[in-house]
Amino acid sequence: MIAWPRFEEILTGTDIPYRLTKSPHNVLEIEGHGRIIFRSMDTPTRIIGYEVGDSDVDELDTLKYADAAECWRRILSRNRQKKTNADSNTVGVATTPEGFKFVHEAWEAKKLPGYEIIRAPSYSNPHLPDGYLDSLRDIYPPNLLEAYIEGLFVNLTSGTVYIGFDRHINDTDIVEEKGEPLFIGMDFNVGEMSAVIHVKRDKKPVAVAEITKGYDTPDMINIIKDRFPGHGICVYPDNSGDSRKSVDASKTDISLLKKAGFTVMTKRKNPAVRDRINSMNAAFNNGYLVNVDRCPVYVKCLEQQAYDNNSQPDKKQGLDHLPDAGGYFISHDFPLIKPLITTGIKMAF
Repeated sequence: MIAWPRFEEILTGTDIPYRLTKSPHNVLEIEGHGRIIFRSMDTPTRIIGYEVGDSDVDELDTLKYADAAECWRRILSRNRQKKTNADSNTVGVATTPEGFKFVHEAWEAKKLPGYEIIRAPSYSNPHLPDGYLDSLRDIYPPNLLEAYIEGLFVNLTSGTVYIGFDRHINDTDIVEEKGEPLFIGMDFNVGEMSAVIHVKRDKKPVAVAEITKGYDTPDMINIIKDRFPGHGICVYPDNSGDSRKSVDASKTDISLLKKAGFTVMTKRKNPAVRDRINSMNAAFNNGYLVNVDRCPVYVKCLEQQAYDNNSQPDKKQGLDHLPDAGGYFISHDFPLIKPLITTGIKMAF
């Protein structure tokens, strides 16, 4: 869905005849050249019913290990169309390294025959504008520089989760001004509703207040209206609230927020946990400020939440609600855009 509009734009611009059949098979027929079949990796079992000579796989390492391995096996099995020339069939992967996951094991650890890594660090791109790399170094936390700029496999899940936060460097005495728009990240948990209230100054986020231990969504609505009268309210919620019921089983949490007169920024699903955390750490490195005196619980969570034995943010500590809330806002309005590393293999069949 992301790729074929770009193909259509290029083909149209070069006057190459083509036909795109979106349903049911997502096939782009290019007159005189062949065809391109588009498949999603969201459901590995649907990677069936076609044969090709070459494949390109985008962002394989963003999947869970088991899903990535299953997708890879299925893609290889479909890459069996005999070519009219003497070239070997190929499968290429373009992905950002996401720690020690499937791509690391297949290409780096096992180094299977025919598997080759072609690293493309950001500074190898001759088309980058002046100052681009310096801006990345200002934005990225140290543990991501090697992964997302150098294209190296590094441990992204050791120690505390929010390594970019420093209570001294990121502290501020900024508070909301009268009538100023507020941007509120909100996490839904009955009896543990949480929110982090932000303003934007010089196009950068500032956390100026927190709400903890709200009972349910109606309670949170009342707290926000009582504490911040006269402010425009924009809420960035946990997107699971679109299906979660609060108090009245006929009303979802998000519909309650909208009925209260708040602007609600939602997406079809929550961002990946890793993406949300990386966006938070990058934001702290790039000037995300927190009023430490007014957000004491948020600060405690940012400093103390660690990873569990499965390399996931530990939720047993009870330190996840406020960072999750803040992260919904940050990852929506200040997402981390990852540079690209390209890995590839050439397989003979």
